[in-house]
Order: sequence, then structure tokens, then C-alpha cells
Amino acid sequence: MKIPSDVLDVLADPRTLIEGDRLHIPFELDRPLYERVNKLLKEAGGKWDGRKAVRAHVFPHPIEDFMQQAILAGEFMSRLDLGWYPTPPNVVHEILEQASIRPGMTVLEPSAGTGAIAGPAAGRGGVVDCVEIDERRAAVLEERCGARMVLHGDFLTDLNPLDYAEGFRRVLMNPPFTNAVDHVNHALGFLGDDALLVSVMPDSITWRNDRAHTQLRDLVERNGGEFIPLPPDAFKPSGADVYTVLAVVPTGQDGCTIRNHTWHVNRPRQLDLFTV
Repeated sequence: MKIPSDVLDVLADPRTLIEGDRLHIPFELDRPLYERVNKLLKEAGGKWDGRKAVRAHVFPHPIEDFMQQAILAGEFMSRLDLGWYPTPPNVVHEILEQASIRPGMTVLEPSAGTGAIAGPAAGRGGVVDCVEIDERRAAVLEERCGARMVLHGDFLTDLNPLDYAEGFRRVLMNPPFTNAVDHVNHALGFLGDDALLVSVMPDSITWRNDRAHTQLRDLVERNGGEFIPLPPDAFKPSGADVYTVLAVVPTGQDGCTIRNHTWHVNRPRQLDLFTV
């Protein structure tokens, strides 16, 4: 949900206090503007508490990180939306622990949002390239996340593994939940050999039996990967009540059945075998 410019001005005002599970606006708004602010905060999960000791919108979870990401992006995911949810700090920490980034290691983050993962990855010494479909979020990435490169475009349609001379050592991602399988399958093509993908996914990847989910699940298991459950409330700070896992997928040196960057580079020679 896009945040109207006048409401965004109120939320970004330095006088607005955002602490813990509360958002307090200690200055007067005219009635129409207050109603627009109140409507948006209700959509984000807040509820006005008018008691003298509170007088704030109260949320069912801490909102400081959520609101920071929403203000930077000028939008947030409403109850009716499915897609981009900013990655909460605890989830980012778990992604980076699994990734074991070392200085100089190349990292790709598709659907990078406003840099919740990319920034800390760069802070650990990773050489980070980002892809982001939203123009405003891409601008935030360029200003704040310390990436080597920020590409404004659709990861699924605008980026090809062969755009890069070499595969990445790490792909870290929190893809749109509505088509996470497609994003992960495409992202595997950007991995080098002896590399690792770590991706947030809806936990439906562990039990849905349609062809796409089953094939990806089998691929991960066949290559020594795993699905690590995240806490049930992991995405509540981002306003999402969803069950999620981390997909951790390695590519080996030999015998890898993943269509990674090396596979894409060699594919023309593989196809030539059938034209003889």
C-alpha cells in the first residue's frame, strides 16, 4: 500500500515518536489529515488508545523497524497484499549466520527492498549487487546500503545469469511470497560452484504437492540443502502473520544437479551434443 505524501510527512516528522509497539503524534493535525493517518495506521495493524497515559496508536508487535522501512519505501504491505515484507532484524541475523559471509565474497540480493539484508551483508565485507523492481526502493538502496551495484528492474524477466561473467558466492533473498518458488529457481542460476543460496520462503514449500513445489523440494534435498523453520512470529514486526522457513541450498564442486551459473555457461555446448 502506497503511503500518501501528506501522511508520509506526518510519519517522517522528527516529532513523531515511534517506540516499541507505539506510535505517538504529539502535534495537532487537521481533521481530514488525522483521519487519513488513522486509517493508514489501522491498515498497518495499529489501534488508537486514547487513555491519558497512552494516547498513541498501539500495535500487537514492536514497530520501529517496520515503520522505518515503510517510511523509506513510502509503502507497506497491508492485510490485503501479498508480496514484499521487509525482512525483520532477527531474520536478517539468521540469514547472515547461515551465509557465513567473508570479506570480498560476492553476494547477490534479488528483490532487495530497502536494504534490510544487503546493508548488513555489505557491512560484513560482502561485495553486494542488488536488484529491486520498485524505483523508490531502488533509490533508497543506492543511497544507503553500500552495494557495489543496484539494478532497477524485475529480477525474473530483466536479469539473466549470463549477464555475469562469474557466479556469485552467495545469493541472499526474501522474495515476494506469492511466487517465491519462481524467484528461488531463477536465483539458483546466479550461483557459482561451491556457493550457497539462503532464502526466506513461505513454509508451504515443505508440504505443498504441486509440481513446482515438489520439484524444488526434491532439488534442495538431493543437493544436501535444507529448510529451516523460522519462529511462527518471525515476520510480525513487518506486519505479516505468516509461517516461514529458510531455504539453504549449496552448490557443490562436482556432481551438482543444480542449474547454476556454470550450467548456464556450458549449456550451449550441451545443446550442441544433440545437433550432431
